[in-house]
Amino acid sequence: MNEVRVESTTLRALAYDGGRGILQLEFCTRAVYHYYGVPAAVYEALLGAPSKGSYFNRVIRGRYPYALCASTQTGLAGEG
Repeated sequence: MNEVRVESTTLRALAYDGGRGILQLEFCTRAVYHYYGVPAAVYEALLGAPSKGSYFNRVIRGRYPYALCASTQTGLAGEG
């Protein structure tokens, strides 16, 4: 997954694994979550959304299974 930094008050960075449908989100709190079964179109729309946080809350939050992968000290750079 390649990390993409974003301008947002909610999200810090995004990454996507199209082969597995995994969307990785790093929030401004440094918590990193994986969302499973996310279509590429949702990732692309998130990248292009004028408000990343609003798009996340409207389209992703509560609609895809997820897991906390890292918090505060690791972030995306710490993922292996």
